[in-house]
Parts: sequence; structure tokens; C-alpha cells
Amino acid sequence: MKTARIIVTIIVLMTGLLKQTDAQRLPPPLPKMAPAPLVEDIVLLKKILEANHPSLYWYTSKDSIDYYFNETMAGITDSLNEMEYKNRLSKLVAHIKCGHTTVRFSKAYGKVAAMYRYPQFPLALKVWDDSLVVLGSAYRNDSIFKRGTIVTAINQRRPAQLLDTMYQYISTDGYGVNHKSQIISGNFPGWYKTILGDADSIYTIRYIDSTGVEKETMLKAYKPVVDTSRQGRQETRGQRLTRREIRKLNLLNKRSMVIDTAAGTAFIRLTTFTGGRLKSFFRRSFKTLSKLSIQNLVIDLRENGGGNVSNSIRLTQYLADQPFKVGDTVAAISRKFEYGRYIKPTLIYWLAMNFGARKEADGRIHYRRYERHYYAPKQNNHFNGKVYLIQGGYTFSAATMFIAQLQGQPNVKVLGEETGGGYYGNSAMHIPKITLPNSGIVVSLPMYRLVMDKERPRGRGIMPDVMIKPSSQAIREGYDIKIKEVRKMIGQ
Repeated sequence: MKTARIIVTIIVLMTGLLKQTDAQRLPPPLPKMAPAPLVEDIVLLKKILEANHPSLYWYTSKDSIDYYFNETMAGITDSLNEMEYKNRLSKLVAHIKCGHTTVRFSKAYGKVAAMYRYPQFPLALKVWDDSLVVLGSAYRNDSIFKRGTIVTAINQRRPAQLLDTMYQYISTDGYGVNHKSQIISGNFPGWYKTILGDADSIYTIRYIDSTGVEKETMLKAYKPVVDTSRQGRQETRGQRLTRREIRKLNLLNKRSMVIDTAAGTAFIRLTTFTGGRLKSFFRRSFKTLSKLSIQNLVIDLRENGGGNVSNSIRLTQYLADQPFKVGDTVAAISRKFEYGRYIKPTLIYWLAMNFGARKEADGRIHYRRYERHYYAPKQNNHFNGKVYLIQGGYTFSAATMFIAQLQGQPNVKVLGEETGGGYYGNSAMHIPKITLPNSGIVVSLPMYRLVMDKERPRGRGIMPDVMIKPSSQAIREGYDIKIKEVRKMIGQ
């Protein structure tokens, strides 16, 4: 009996030590912030938006905006951690329906964010309409959730219910949801954790199996095993790229061109209008197209979130068949920064708005060059063949401006899904950042309202000429359904 008691005591002690060790691996809980300073931040945010945001009441009335602010402040009756507080601000700001007005974590949270990434939902999912389709599983040997598997429920929540909840926390232009679905598709586990929490260590998932039957199974939350061996670190060092290789990859990630001479077709992938030495890239590319007598040009803008307007204008000049201007109205409500100590940067934008724009009779600050100047099409190496523009929910801002200028031109066809950026206009141009003093939360602040064409319908993105939605079959078989359709159209 004495020996048995000793063995039991040793087991209890070892179990306690193991639990303690496991607890030490978990990150400390996020610190809580008292209600009063959090409410003060919201009061300040409202004042700044009222003073500077050009489209605060564009889609949502002042009475409604006031109501949402008051409701959010009244709901903060207890201490919150930063994730909880950011969620409330994100839901509040989303009511403005401006894709350039977004909420980000504080700089301090960014330094420790990796600690809180896991555990998380173990499946990467593609989201659209009321569909959830598996892109991949965190578990390498997952025999059930293979690429292309359709998920019909997570913890008893059907896709429509789940997505309706998640969409409330994401800002976009107007009333469209395609941008929101693309954003969630980019990191479904991250959004699920941020919005719905990670209290579930096991998920109940319903899915359609290979025979078309709906089934249910359980899946554990994923937490990677940390490699602490020297071998793992040595392998990583051996794969390190040179600076030149990194620069080259960065450029290719922003823009690239592939030419299929047999089909007389060029494919340009453009993920941004900022950086990437784009003007020289455009010049070289269109010179090559002219030299090779390419008749079909496909420009893929599905990943293009916008950027420098002058680069967007330059590309348009190579394709437009008539002079064009940026917009009917490009105006700010103020060029003063009353709360400048919370907004960075301000000097560069203050200079641009005081020396590059002027106050008009309507009391707003207009950037007249974009309102009045017509840009002529390029004569040298202008492309006159057939143009196919592929767009999607990520297509935003300057990319939307580019497509909107060309849609309807006889040789241009727009394919894909609705853009995230507004067809009528957006609020952008100058976008400094607000840092709320108590929480450190960052909110982007667009300064100009751009109305591209006052005759267009307001509230949605650009609708494609040919709608091509995602497909579970295409995901399962691993082909790009939009590129496949474009090739078919060119072949016909």
C-alpha cells in the first residue's frame, strides 16, 4: 500500500508539472482596458470624422450614424481587451460604408499578435454568396476535407448565417458584399477567430462527401508544433534569398507579363498601382505588344487594391480610344486638421490641399486638375486589339477607376465578379491615419470624395459584362475558372 501511495503521489506531481509547463506555453491573456477611456476614444473618433471625412453620411444618414455611435458607447459598460474593442469599432465604422475607412489593431498589439494567432480554425475556406469551399486543411493528412469539399455548417451555423455575422465587421464601398467575401477568403481562420473567438477546441463541421451525401464530423483546433531543433534553423538559413532575388520577386509579385505567341495573346497580372516601377513596365510592355503584333490582351486585376492614381491614368492612356478625365468631382470638406495631433501624417497632405486644391463656391476644397483635365490616349504603342479585364472583390480604388474608364469601349470586355470599389465613386486620394490615444487603435481617414461619373448608379461596384463566379469543381480540380473562360472567348 505504501508503494502504491508513493506511485500515486509521483503521478499527481508529474501531472501538475505537465499542466504547469503547458500553461507556460500559452500566451498571457490580453490586458483589459477600462470603459471610460475607451468611450473617450469613440467620442474623439466621431469628432474627427465629422470634421474631415468627406462622405460620412453618403450612404448612412446622420441620425443613423449618431445612433450607432451612441449604441456602441452605451454598450461599453465593462473592461475590454483590444480584440473585443477593435471588433466593436470595426462594426461601428462599417456602417459608414466606405472601403477606405477601416480599423486596425494598435502598434503595440502588432508586436505581440503572433502570440495569439493559435489555436485557430483548421480549414482555409473560399467564400462567396452562401458557399464555403475548402481550399486546404492545416492537417497534412486530412482525408476528409480535401480541396474543393463543400462545407454546409460549422458548429450548427449554416454558411449564410455565419457570413452575415462576419460581414458586419468589414468595411466596403456601398452595399456590395463581394469585397467582404474576398477578404474573408484570404484568411478565414483569422477572421473566424477574431470575430467568433477561439473558445471551441473542437469544431462540429457538416460537409458534402465525394458521393454527394451530407455528413458530420469533428475537427480539432489547430496549433502548430514549434520546431526548436538547430536543424530547422539551419535549413531556414540555407534557403535565404539574396537582396537582388528578393527585389526581383517583389517586382514580379506586383506586375508581370506572359505572352502566348501562338494564340496572339498577352497576359498581364497587376496586383497594385503603387511602386513596381510601373510606368517603365507599361512602356516596355506595350512596346513589346506592338513589336509582336499581339491582338489580344488580358489584364488580371483581381488582386489589385488600387494605389497611385497617376499609374492608373498612364495605363488607361495605352488603352483608351478617346480623351478622359478622372472624375466629375474630387472634393474635401476641409483642409484643416483640427485634431492633427491624433492624425499622421498631416503636413504633406496639408501642403497638397492648400497649394494643389482650392475652395469653391460650394465651400468644399476641390482638386480641379482631376475634375477638368482630359488625358489624351497615347499615340506611340497604343494597343488597339481586344482587351479582356478580369476583376473581383479585391479590385478596389484606382483599379476600379481604371476599369470604369474602359468598360463600354467596343474592344473591351470586363469579366469576373463585382468589384469591391464603388462604380459611382469612393472616398480616398489622401488617406492619413488616426491613432486613438487611449487604446492605440488605428483608423484610416480618407480626405477626398471622388465622384467618377455622376450619371452612374450609386451603391455598388462595377458589374462585369460577363459574370464568372467561383466554382467548387474548379477549386477541386485546381484550375483558374476565369482564365479558362477568357481563353475560351479568345479561341471563339
